[in-house]
Amino acid sequence: MTDKPGAGGDTDAKGIPRRRSIIKDGSRAGRERKKTVSFSSSLSERKISSAADCISAMVRGTELRKVRSNSRVYQRYYLLESGLQALRWEPSKKESDKARIAVSSIREVRTGRNTETFRTNGIYDQISEDCAFSIIYGETYEALDLVANSAEVANIWVTGLRYLILYGKHAMDMIASSEDSLRLVWLAEMFSSKVVSNGQSGREEEGISLRSAVGLIKSVNPGVRSGKVERRFKELHRIKERTSGDRVTQEEFIEVFHDLCTRPEIYFLLVQFSSNKEFLDTKDLMKFLEAEQGVAQVTEDTSLELIQSHEPSEEGRRQGCLSLDGFTSYLTSLECHLFDPEHSQVCQDMSQPLSHYYINSSHNTYLIEDQFRGPTDITGYIRALKMGCRCVEVDVWDGPDDEPVVYTGYTLTSPVVFRCVLDVIGRFSFAASECPLILCLENHCSPRQQRVMHQHLRRILGERLYTEPLREGEGYLPSPHALRGKILLKGQKLEEGCGETEGDVTDEDEGAEMFQRKTLTPAPPSKRFQLLKELSDLVTLCKSVRFTDFQKSFSTQKPWEFCSFNETLAVRCASERPGDFVNYNKRFLSRVYPSAMHIDSSNMNPQDLWKCGCQIVAMNYQTPGLMMDLNIAWFRQNGNCGYVLRPAIMRQEVSYFSANTRDSVPGVSPQLLHVKVISGQNLPRPSGSGAKGDVVDPYVYVEIHGIPADCAERRTRTVVENGDNPIFDESFEFQINLPELAMVRFVVLDDEFIGDEFIGQYTIPLECLQPGYRHVPLQSLTGEDLPYARLFVHVALTNRRGGGKSHKRGLSVRKARRGREYAALRDLGVKALDDVFKMAAPSLKEATDMRENMQNSVAVFRDLCGVSAVANLMQCVLALGSRVAGADGAPLLLFELKEQYPSMESQGPLPDVLRRVVSTYETMIQASRAVIELSDGVYERILQIQTTAMEFHEKLKPMAVKEGLKGRKVTRAVESFSWNITILKGQADLLKRAKTEVQENIKQVHYAALTSNLSKGGKGETTNTRRSLDALPSMSGTAPARSFP
Repeated sequence: MTDKPGAGGDTDAKGIPRRRSIIKDGSRAGRERKKTVSFSSSLSERKISSAADCISAMVRGTELRKVRSNSRVYQRYYLLESGLQALRWEPSKKESDKARIAVSSIREVRTGRNTETFRTNGIYDQISEDCAFSIIYGETYEALDLVANSAEVANIWVTGLRYLILYGKHAMDMIASSEDSLRLVWLAEMFSSKVVSNGQSGREEEGISLRSAVGLIKSVNPGVRSGKVERRFKELHRIKERTSGDRVTQEEFIEVFHDLCTRPEIYFLLVQFSSNKEFLDTKDLMKFLEAEQGVAQVTEDTSLELIQSHEPSEEGRRQGCLSLDGFTSYLTSLECHLFDPEHSQVCQDMSQPLSHYYINSSHNTYLIEDQFRGPTDITGYIRALKMGCRCVEVDVWDGPDDEPVVYTGYTLTSPVVFRCVLDVIGRFSFAASECPLILCLENHCSPRQQRVMHQHLRRILGERLYTEPLREGEGYLPSPHALRGKILLKGQKLEEGCGETEGDVTDEDEGAEMFQRKTLTPAPPSKRFQLLKELSDLVTLCKSVRFTDFQKSFSTQKPWEFCSFNETLAVRCASERPGDFVNYNKRFLSRVYPSAMHIDSSNMNPQDLWKCGCQIVAMNYQTPGLMMDLNIAWFRQNGNCGYVLRPAIMRQEVSYFSANTRDSVPGVSPQLLHVKVISGQNLPRPSGSGAKGDVVDPYVYVEIHGIPADCAERRTRTVVENGDNPIFDESFEFQINLPELAMVRFVVLDDEFIGDEFIGQYTIPLECLQPGYRHVPLQSLTGEDLPYARLFVHVALTNRRGGGKSHKRGLSVRKARRGREYAALRDLGVKALDDVFKMAAPSLKEATDMRENMQNSVAVFRDLCGVSAVANLMQCVLALGSRVAGADGAPLLLFELKEQYPSMESQGPLPDVLRRVVSTYETMIQASRAVIELSDGVYERILQIQTTAMEFHEKLKPMAVKEGLKGRKVTRAVESFSWNITILKGQADLLKRAKTEVQENIKQVHYAALTSNLSKGGKGETTNTRRSLDALPSMSGTAPARSFP
């Protein structure tokens, strides 16, 4: 029979059109997309939780696709022979005895698309990373490259084959002995304890009540619904034709527990690190914490402490073993939350000027519904201040009985007494944060009631009011640290030197715009009104002024003067003058309030303004949805204190950044974010949905929000009728060009024919992501946590060279320097400065070559180690450990760790594939050594040229004019100067980070060689070598590996 190529890969969810974001009601309207459905959960009724389950499935066999070179793919039926000695497939043109691979000849089972055939195959992009695996066998390391129909099937084959390789002819005995697992002993003890507590000691055969059995399972898995547990017991009783349905035996309890509390995806992860044991010992756990979770300074004692905290069985705690249930407990604990706990406290520099921070802000804080006729209430202030808001708004008008009131002018909103508003602000102003609170005072009162306002402000807020003027000559506002515990008034202020008790100023009235839109009549013209000097004197650092244009602001605006932009004007500035807007916000505070289009209190997208550096984007806190999700998540990254330091490129006095860039940002190294959505747990029915009962068909969107170049989204397939533990197992990759401004949003929806309904979401700044295997707690549309509802994901961040598609990376390496792009400096047309910048060209080229040679060599070594693009060097060496054993079991390769740069030494004749590994490792060490030993000199030369160029900064324009440049050419020369300075600083920083990356890589090789017993000296090696690595120098400015809490 002749082999015929089959279909070439999975139908991916790629190419799904962009769709609208979730709007206020949580629906996604007006979009078309291809719906793809996963039936992977229907593989078997019994959940996989042991090697026996995997091997049973392999003996039954499954259809797999065999991938050959030149895009050929063959559909075949693969099965494990009943004697467990060989793998065979059918049909085949080979003789039946040749269409098989002996288990004893298999050297390695490799996950993902990580062989040469996969990388060079023309359908690489159509093959799911999570469904692909390779069997490496024979003396010449041949590869059988396979693709399963689902990630679960791939995991079954990988786990089963690795088990057979490890235990060989003893596999059956090991499977039999594993039946008496830690889980079974623990469950039996739990059941017996319940029998005793119910007063039935000695009568275990009678069982326990159905209610007690349900309670026991809920105590371990509180997210499972009681009704579902009860139904499972009753179904089991019907199958067994039992009449006494109100009693549950131990056997029945264990069976239902296994069905409802087993998570196969966690079992497959456990065996990946436990060498196919049914538990993790302390060394296994150390490998997992270091290689996957990014935890530093892990010892066996650390692992033992974790086991004692999470292992439910007494026997497991005594033996120092973490069972499947203990591992599940750890992975669902706060220690494995996606959000980095370091960001739960204030963790940023708070000593910079106010203009260098984003500030959490509320619009018309007193409103709790729409903008035109909704009620006004002090609870709006309480809610906003408790949520960390640091800028609230008060519109004050004349009220009855000489008592000013707060409401929106020219609307039907109800008033609230100004004094009551101040009382609430006084009580809650620093409830969530000690950082300064900005009180935007829109004053429309007569002088008589202004005196009452002044009295209330002085009496209620007292010494918390900041009334010290900015000292003469200071170019920036004070810092949040210097102003902590203070309230700053933003409002109209009389001109300096006004000696009268009152003065004439222009009215500031945002409500007039709302009136104009609602009534379709012209807005009342801006008018002059009398401002009380006593009230004016309370405004010091935030004087309200009107924005005219950037040119005027740059020449006349003072640091303490504060412009408010209507959303429409701000978006136009961001579109037409993005560079000027960014530069304006380096020195001055800008506040953006919603346009009259948002009469329903909907929200603008804050990212559209943050990307221009706008510090204060006023949000309608009363309206949940995507925009508030972004705002709340963004300010969570600095202890929810209401202040977030803006990206460095938006703060540096001389830097080039365009908010609308759709390409990489000069001087910033792009990152690749790798997200694998593995599964979901306890996904509730959408709120208000009753058509399908308790059934949900969930799928997940992963969204990236940031600058235009970064905005993207991908979606998983739909899992049909499974909200309890849907398995998605899909991986996505996103390039992030400005990581400091990026956010990741997970959205779970219920797949419906008409309007997919919202289940839950979670939004997080990229800077707050913890790497590794993490659980994502889902929140409702209004921001409350959904009890026990979460996603299980794997997250990794790599540099652009380290990520990407392996076959393309290999091509770029072969091209070497001919295909390399170097940072380009621009000509200014000013000879003296152009000569200075030309001096930087050799150093910039050297810096790029050093950095990319190192990163390319790491990528090639990673490819040969057969690991994915997200793997670090520790994972590379750990993967090598499983394939370097010789015929006698001794390793053919060992690492010499006594020198600063660990060397790889052969211990005898090596097969060709291992010789290539040694060669690429040596290349990688040479490139790494060059970075360590030469980067400091190059770094200093680049910074010296930057310093020299900056000496011309103040006199750049006169020099340009002297050279004959005029008008737009002068402006271009200034922009080019900023571009060049940004490139120089950025390339220097990238080189500094590359040195730190190399130092971390060397540590990882040391750790992994010791952990996998591949160091010369082996198990006799002391821990001194390991500990001495912490003394390796590291450069500041990069995030170190996290320490175990």
